[in-house]
Amino acid sequence: MPRKHAPAFTPEAATASASVGAGQPHNLPVLQAKMKRDPEGYEEELRQLHRHFESSVFLFQQQAALATTSSSGGGGEVAKELGDLALFLAHVAPFYPDDLADLPDQIGGLLDTNARGLPPGLRAHLVQALILLVNRKIVDLEDTMELFMELQVIGDRAVKKLAFSHIVHSIRRMNQKHKNESTNRKLQNVLFKFLQAEEESRAKRAFTILCDLHRRRVWFDERTTNAICDACFHPSSRIMIAAISFLLGYENAPQEDDSDASSSEDEADQNPQILLSKQDVYKANHKGTAASKKKKKAKLQRVIRSIKRQQRKSVEETGSSFYSPLTYLKDAQGFAEKLFSRLQKCNERFEVRMMMLKVIARTIGLHHLVLLNFYPYLQRYVQPHQRDVTTLLAAAVQACHDMVPPDAVEPLFKQIVNQFVHDRSRPEAIAVGLNVVREICIRMPLMMNEDLLQDLVLYKKSHEKAVSIAARSLITLFREICPSLLVKKDRGRPVDPKARPKAFGEVTVASNVPGAELLDENISSEGEGSDDESDAFDSDDDMDLASAPTGTEENMEGLSVANKHDADGDTKEEDEASDDEDGTGQDDSNNDSDELDDDSDMDADTDISDEDEDDDDELKESINGSEDEASDQDEDSDEEDKSKGSGSKVEKRKLSDYIGELNAADASLRALKRLATAKKAEVSSDETGKILSDEDFKRIKELKAKKEAKLALAQHGLIKGGDTRSVTFKMPSSDQLSRKRVDPLELEAHVRRKMSKEERLALVKAGREDRGPYMARTAVKQKKTGGLSNKQKQHKKRMPLAATRAKAARSRQEKKQQRKRSGNQFRGRKAWK
Repeated sequence: MPRKHAPAFTPEAATASASVGAGQPHNLPVLQAKMKRDPEGYEEELRQLHRHFESSVFLFQQQAALATTSSSGGGGEVAKELGDLALFLAHVAPFYPDDLADLPDQIGGLLDTNARGLPPGLRAHLVQALILLVNRKIVDLEDTMELFMELQVIGDRAVKKLAFSHIVHSIRRMNQKHKNESTNRKLQNVLFKFLQAEEESRAKRAFTILCDLHRRRVWFDERTTNAICDACFHPSSRIMIAAISFLLGYENAPQEDDSDASSSEDEADQNPQILLSKQDVYKANHKGTAASKKKKKAKLQRVIRSIKRQQRKSVEETGSSFYSPLTYLKDAQGFAEKLFSRLQKCNERFEVRMMMLKVIARTIGLHHLVLLNFYPYLQRYVQPHQRDVTTLLAAAVQACHDMVPPDAVEPLFKQIVNQFVHDRSRPEAIAVGLNVVREICIRMPLMMNEDLLQDLVLYKKSHEKAVSIAARSLITLFREICPSLLVKKDRGRPVDPKARPKAFGEVTVASNVPGAELLDENISSEGEGSDDESDAFDSDDDMDLASAPTGTEENMEGLSVANKHDADGDTKEEDEASDDEDGTGQDDSNNDSDELDDDSDMDADTDISDEDEDDDDELKESINGSEDEASDQDEDSDEEDKSKGSGSKVEKRKLSDYIGELNAADASLRALKRLATAKKAEVSSDETGKILSDEDFKRIKELKAKKEAKLALAQHGLIKGGDTRSVTFKMPSSDQLSRKRVDPLELEAHVRRKMSKEERLALVKAGREDRGPYMARTAVKQKKTGGLSNKQKQHKKRMPLAATRAKAARSRQEKKQQRKRSGNQFRGRKAWK
């Protein structure tokens, strides 16, 4: 709505109202309290004071027009009275909405027209009165937003602070419960208009308000983010530097959030989940000697710290807490190109150009942009003696990703190697060069060739610790991504010996949920007991025929009877008869096994459905074969009984007679196994298409934590077995690398120089300051003020009654033996004299 100014009054009306106000002076705070208690009873007094306020405004304007200077305009008494009346009317305005409807326009018009000419006290009182009216919702913030922005650039520090805090707190309070998008958009348009203006003071105030609201997560949308990023192209260098500093330092700045939900999520992320088995903790605390338990406890604490550190890193890199304003750029490529063109043309100081370089590199890394002119520009400054060279190299590393052609980065990469890594370079420069090469190869493995890698790896024998560590980290990296580039003695035991880096432009498409295979492993591990038993059963079949499962109890009885007959020794006729019977039985069983083998060969060439049908047929045939064999055995046993009844000897049966039966049973077990694996494959294929629930994702998270804990324990030697090769180095993904900020301090080499004798003595004396005088260990123990030690408690512990009696009996026996020996002892002269 358009702002209305105070109406003009005639001198007669102004004089009359002034005489009424002067003749009847009121105590304003007391009258204010009475009006709030009884608004209707003081309507006449309110009208008189309102007319007096209007006349005071008119008189002040007349005196200000006649005054020669702005400092003496208005007079002290009139200004003080006008300020008090303005505050009084603002306090009682909610109780008299009709009589004081034009009060906001009068105060706003006075501030709008004469803000710079008002005395500081009167200006502050009028601003406070207008803020009070906005807080009481008598006037909207949208109507007074431009006025409050103008009040911040008039040069009054108190008024600027008042107006700034009022805008920020009003917008925060307005968006506290729910966000009103229409109102927010109107207020943002006002601030964006001031930010895009060429006047530096207004743009600076608008930029400060936008940054504060964005940091407090009140205006946390793309419009505000893009407006802040567009401030990098403001004509004023101060606004540009402020915008670039905000973009660079946002991730390290403490972020304030008004919601309680986000704080609980942050607390959950800061408390990592440690899943260690009870057996490992028990072994570390109770197994072994005192010294070994102390070592195990220390190792366990190191394991817990390493797991917490890894989980914090994963939360920082992949968690939802990561945020950068550059992530929400609408036109990231245009932003980077425009800023880079300004960098090439600007004449700013070196620090500002380095900040612009870092913002461009950060944008390229986050959005995987292709800006080919950026790398030759960096190549001009890659020198060991360059100022802030580690910051420059960190920007170069940040701008490398897998979508950049290797040919564009190769000249920069070669210059880094040639300038930093050579025999005449200092150890600090060599270490920095090797670290930068490692970081670039993580992002672009195709940059490295075999000859260069083998030359760089030779620095692992350097006597400087920083250089050798950097070279070994390069070896560890290429053991993971491409072991074939290393010499055989440097490869170690890689996880995948045939690993190769992805070709340029190759993208890995995920076909399943990460970690879903852990659920299948967990389900399959539950049935490992039965599988182990069956495997052991099969191994027993191969090693020991006596323990083979023949399928029926009659087979086992027949086997024991045959062994007895072998021990007795029968006639040749019975041997020949049994051989004939065995030959026929063996032929039948061999035929059955051949049929099963033929069926299994056919199964290998058919589909899974055909396999299931063939397995069912095989299973039926094997069962029928075993039933036939069992019936034959029953007939044989009947004949044996008859022969026994007639008084003749039982015919002999050898162990070789049962080979066919064993083969048939083995074939049936194999058919069962094939059928079980086919069913399991069907179940797993069905499970791949199902939707995972929240419980499944929680279970995946727990299984991942358990796996990490097991690997960490195996790496530190607390548990035996397990493959520890995957613990040494974990290759991050391209998204994690793009989000991660490259810290220049991590590229620097901290080489410890040798201390002189004076420095070593000073270090020794500094360590002795808080130490008391030397005392012997026994003296320290005697002066101990605490309780007893564990050894003393063991000595004082009361023994059980049986142990006490055994000790007393043992002491009596020892005393008896001692008395017996003392009685026989010769105490006179020698016996041989």
